[in-house]
Amino acid sequence: MMRFLAAVLLAAAAPAALAQGMVERFQEGQHYFRIEPAQTTPQDKVEVTEIFSYACIHCAHFEPTISAWKKTMPATASFAYLPAAWSPSWETLAHVFYAAEALGILDRTHKAFFDTLHVEKRAFSSVQDIADWHAAKAGIKAEDFFATMNSPAVNIKVNRSKQMVPRYGVEGTPSIVVAGKYRVTGNAAGGWPEVMQVVDFLIAKECAARAAAKAG
Repeated sequence: MMRFLAAVLLAAAAPAALAQGMVERFQEGQHYFRIEPAQTTPQDKVEVTEIFSYACIHCAHFEPTISAWKKTMPATASFAYLPAAWSPSWETLAHVFYAAEALGILDRTHKAFFDTLHVEKRAFSSVQDIADWHAAKAGIKAEDFFATMNSPAVNIKVNRSKQMVPRYGVEGTPSIVVAGKYRVTGNAAGGWPEVMQVVDFLIAKECAARAAAKAG
């Protein structure tokens, strides 16, 4: 009986020790930052949001890390992109992202557009030129893409981005927001792979907090 109780206590202590180790490794104010006030997010899953821009070469470098993480991310999490719109050119690119999303072609255009801008160094001459590129890449009509870029639904999403990015306290891209409560950057975490380790830690932290709140 004593051996049984010892085994149970050891099994119970292991997760706590692991959690303590994670707390010691990732510190608020050093590896991640609390968002004040916290922003409301869906409660069915822990929302992970990347604030990015197609104009940002660091976002292009980060994209493979994000893509790999999405394939193995915890079942308790959801993921979304939020394009920053800090200038007229970045706002145009936010329209580009949301148009591709609305037309269901992001899987064909997202990484390819990054590569075209930052690997091939292509300079687009106009918004129509961008629409033509997306049309050719995704097999759609350029006029449909252009019209979607300027649609009321896309305008609403871009305006929401312009409101939410400052509320998250984001000052540079890429940045990751977890549950509307925590902000993670490459500089703070120590690198792109480390960003996602901190994100995984924060997802677990948020899940534990929600479970405790329900139990209480």
